[in-house]
Amino acid sequence: MVAKDYPFYLSVKRANCSLEVPPASSPAKDTEEPSNKRVKPLSRVTSLANLIPPVKATPLKRFSQTLQRSISFRSESRPDILAPRPWSRNAAPSSTKRRDSKLWSETFDVCVNQMLTSKEIKRQEAIFELSQGEEDLIEDLKLAKKAYHDPMLKLSIMTEQELNQIFGTLDSLIPLHEELLRQLRDVRKPDGSTEHVGAILVGWLPCLSSYDSYCSNQVAAKALLDHKKQDHRVQDFLQRCLESPFSRKLDLWNFLDIPRSRLVKYPLLLREILRHTPNDNPDQQHLEEAINIIQGIVAEINIKTGESECHYYKERLLYLEEGQKDSLIDSSRVLCCHGELKNNRGMKLHVFLFQEVLVITRAITHNEQLCYQLYRQPIPVKDLLLEDLQDGEVRLGGSLRGAFSNNERSMF
Repeated sequence: MVAKDYPFYLSVKRANCSLEVPPASSPAKDTEEPSNKRVKPLSRVTSLANLIPPVKATPLKRFSQTLQRSISFRSESRPDILAPRPWSRNAAPSSTKRRDSKLWSETFDVCVNQMLTSKEIKRQEAIFELSQGEEDLIEDLKLAKKAYHDPMLKLSIMTEQELNQIFGTLDSLIPLHEELLRQLRDVRKPDGSTEHVGAILVGWLPCLSSYDSYCSNQVAAKALLDHKKQDHRVQDFLQRCLESPFSRKLDLWNFLDIPRSRLVKYPLLLREILRHTPNDNPDQQHLEEAINIIQGIVAEINIKTGESECHYYKERLLYLEEGQKDSLIDSSRVLCCHGELKNNRGMKLHVFLFQEVLVITRAITHNEQLCYQLYRQPIPVKDLLLEDLQDGEVRLGGSLRGAFSNNERSMF
């Protein structure tokens, strides 16, 4: 099959390949773990009929979604996870337990109504939320190591090499946040109020550049963790942890994703402090500088993480013949989206949309690793007819529709 012999129509949404910061109108919950949002399923694919017969397909998955919400990399189509063991009554808790939020005005015994203006109270609340979030983050990172990493190593449930791949550089993040928490506590007055935090943040935020290695590793880490769940010892251990009170009904990946979740919340937290900071306060200039610093760090980490994810999947492409290899795949540094479709015989096909080429594969196991064997000759993007859709617009017939959620911008 040659790509140019077929009129391909592909309508997609533009992927926002940036670490998404929650909208300013929503409250900043530092310890709130990312939720798994349902994505509208793909509509029938009629224009690719000669290639993939029109059937109901599962949603495409984007790496930017994994950064914006939680790195899910769901394998819903593959029986990677064993059924719950006999002792397990509740295989998957329906909701997670989050910590009770603490307010500054409720934590410290001060007569705020007499001492501070309404705007200053809100500023103190925002600063306290930043500090409290650091404390909760440190607690969760230590818990991940103590309750998951160390027991699995001691019980030989996983090898040290496997655990190092899954947990990445998590240990190195703990002292970074401990240092910020210490500085924030040092400048807190006996009455619980804090005058200035801007200079502290300007000096501390650059250390978050070390997050690039942790975030870049998450693609391979999640894939390995999903693979290891096929081992009944691993699955039993993780299920017992999930049902224990300390987990707050969060699984291991939720804990490993908390650092990324925290990282994307810093711009919002700093903007909230800045919003309630008077114009004549010396903190204003420092806070503006701090926001620019964290936005630059987030953008850089996003680029490196996207490149890492693209490289990960390119390495797992298997070619049936030399002629299937395409220089457009080799030169790609960005994976726009990927997901699963089925043909009329029920065969599951995994589709990758790289920068300049569409690749259709079948997921197979090769050398005990999940790989993707090319099913058709790669199709250059230039040979695809692309149609722009407005946010939330869904039409039936002739295109790949509804691939992404409504809050995403169109890609082409």
